[in-house]
Amino acid sequence: MPVSKTGIFSWIFITIALLCALSAGYLWVVLTWSYSRGERAGYVQKFSQKGWLCKTWEGELTLVAIPGSLPEKFFFSVRDDNLAKRINTSLGKRVTLTYEQHKGIPTTCFGESEYFIKDIKVLE
Repeated sequence: MPVSKTGIFSWIFITIALLCALSAGYLWVVLTWSYSRGERAGYVQKFSQKGWLCKTWEGELTLVAIPGSLPEKFFFSVRDDNLAKRINTSLGKRVTLTYEQHKGIPTTCFGESEYFIKDIKVLE
């Protein structure tokens, strides 16, 4: 039994549409559902906007270490420009960063790390 061209094109279209819907659904779940939440305290050591097409703010927090031990670094991403301005004004001060961890993000277009900053508090 011969298959019509219209049937093949509709099958291809339905397959592509289904794959796009599944990809969009997966991306939505990964970006809205957080694997973990928490806070880290330390000093923002580096903070810059990076990316060829998708510009995100990427930073490095040096955690306050026990005297005599090597400092630990916490790498993070920021997608909100207003929050990035607040972080830029707090450089050199001790801060607490509130973060959400998102696992399974398929590309670095949304951020280079899986830790996304939601708020910052400057400690006195």
